[in-house]
Order: sequence, then structure tokens, then C-alpha cells
Amino acid sequence: MTSPPEPVFPFEPRLARQRKRRARAGFAEAAFLHARVAADLADRLEAIPRRFERALALGGGGLFSAELRERPELAGRIGAFIEADVASGDVQLDPERLPFAEGVFDLIVSPLALHWVNDLPGALIQLRRALKPDGLMLASLFGGQTLQELRLSLIEAELELTGGAGPRVAPFAELQDIAGLLQRAGFALPAADRDVVTVRYGEPTRLLADLRAMGETAALRERSPRALSRRILARAFEIYRDRYSDEAGRVRATFEIITATGWAPHESQQKPLRPGSAKMRLADALGVKERSAGEKPGEG
Repeated sequence: MTSPPEPVFPFEPRLARQRKRRARAGFAEAAFLHARVAADLADRLEAIPRRFERALALGGGGLFSAELRERPELAGRIGAFIEADVASGDVQLDPERLPFAEGVFDLIVSPLALHWVNDLPGALIQLRRALKPDGLMLASLFGGQTLQELRLSLIEAELELTGGAGPRVAPFAELQDIAGLLQRAGFALPAADRDVVTVRYGEPTRLLADLRAMGETAALRERSPRALSRRILARAFEIYRDRYSDEAGRVRATFEIITATGWAPHESQQKPLRPGSAKMRLADALGVKERSAGEKPGEG
């Protein structure tokens, strides 16, 4: 019998936590994407006319609670509130090992934290279990198109100068992957959508500085055996400018932000109809004549 494949763990959690903690000092100034996501999650919550008695913000470096302070009406609909992050907040924890009991939260929001999780299916299952029945999860994470320009420039430069290329930019999940994982984790009414953000920089070095300040540099477990030399980096920046500059000479950086929405199952939620239970035939709804399989138009 063939053994199942070994699980792939691309990230080093200790390194990710270390970089987040080092970034705390300059995080607020550089974390414009995290602030954008916090505002988007708050917008989505404002559209849901209900109260959440117990809520958890997982990740975000304090920006979601800052967003709530700017929205007193929304904040008034959220009762007890816990903020947890790998580097700050009321609780410092690993998103892959949540210390919460089952069914304790009515709401969990996660602004840009789950893309560094090795076992994303397991983390989503833990989040679903931590929700009360009919509780809501909103989680945003970076998607597969994120930093595609930097990724391709580094690969091409390293191949050109050394004949081989190692991983330099973290791999991120695709939109269709997230939608499937929500279903596997047992969420009801799962949905996933994306927002593609293009940021312009005068120089690629400014992009790297922002990534360091946000704590979002690649925390990879399997790193290239070769150091990223100045020669490789200089060539990568040349390729970056040549391929991805606008008319003003600014280079673009793409960030794909995927937002996952799911509810803990509850009997009151809308459910799909059973096969054969429809009250109206499709042909009647469309105003056409129903034909059997193989019957051509005009026959019968």
C-alpha cells in the first residue's frame, strides 16, 4: 500500500513571530494594507444588522480595534472583545494552536494573519469550532498573485547569475483553494472574494523596506542554500525596473487580498433545496417548452 504524502509545511512559525515582533516599532506607518483590510472587514460587519456578544480579532496588529474606535455605532454592537496577535494584543498566540474552548465567540475577524499558517485547513477548523452556532468568521489573507513581480524578478536574476533559483517569496493560497477549504472546515454559507491592490514605488528597495516594517518578509522553512547576494539583488532590481515600471519610472507591486466568509452551522440558516423539491419547473420559469433528452427543436 502506498503511504500518503508527507504534509508540506512551507513556513517557519518561530521566524514569522520573530519578524512580527521586530516590526512592531514601525508597523503603524508601513501597514497601509493591514489598515485597508481592517476598514474593509468593518465595512462588511456594518452591513450585517446583528449584535455580537463576544468577539475575537486574530491578527492585524491592533488596527481592527483602532478601526472600531472610529465607528462607535459598530463598536456598540460588539460586546466583549479580545485582540490576539503573534506579537501584540490582549493575547499573544500562534494562529495554528488556538487556546479557546468550543463555542465561545459570536464573531471572529482575522485581518492578514492566516497566510503564514502551515496547516490552514486545521486553523480554519479550530476557528469554526471556537464559534457559537450561527457565529460569523471574516478572515482576510494574501493570495497567490501577491508580490508576483518581485517573485519573477528574483527567479530570473538568480537563474541568470547562478544557473538555479531557490524560494525567496512566500507561496500563498489561490481564491479557489480558500473557497474549498471553508467547506472542508465545516463552515455554512462559505464565500470567498478578492481585492487586487497595486502599489507604486519609486524604487524596489522601498517595497522591501515596507515588507520588513510590516513583518511580511518571507518566513520560509526551506530557504535557498545560497545567500541573496548584492549582485543577485541588484540584477533583480534591474529586471524589476525594466519589466514593471510605468511612464513615470515607478515600479508596481501587486497584492491580492482574499477575504473568506463563513458561518458556524445553525438550523435557522438557509439550506439548499433537496433534489426534486422545487415548486416550479425550470422550463416554466424561463417560458420555454420542456423537451426530453435528444429531442431536437421543432420536434414533438
